[in-house]
Amino acid sequence: MITIVHKIRLKPGIDHERFERWVREVDYAACPDLPSAYAFAVHRASTEPRAPFHYFEVIRIANHEAFERDMATPLFQSLVAAFDQMAEVVEEIAGTKIEPGYTR
Repeated sequence: MITIVHKIRLKPGIDHERFERWVREVDYAACPDLPSAYAFAVHRASTEPRAPFHYFEVIRIANHEAFERDMATPLFQSLVAAFDQMAEVVEEIAGTKIEPGYTR
């Protein structure tokens, strides 16, 4: 399992409520139509305008090839276009889980 973490900064003039509404109503709703995504969640980190990032998202995928195929779809491209109007990824971290891990 591969985990991708994006630190996200809102663009000037974009309020948190607008972004979070889009995440809940559009971004999360699209996930079932992206077969490579096993898990996806966005986390609020800060509402301070000058924070280095405001959110981070955690994406869990099985492999990069399948995720790249999903990224080429019109659905994914529409999500990118909407996201780009509101925010930007300021850092990406990715890695492969050392199994089995721990979950309560």
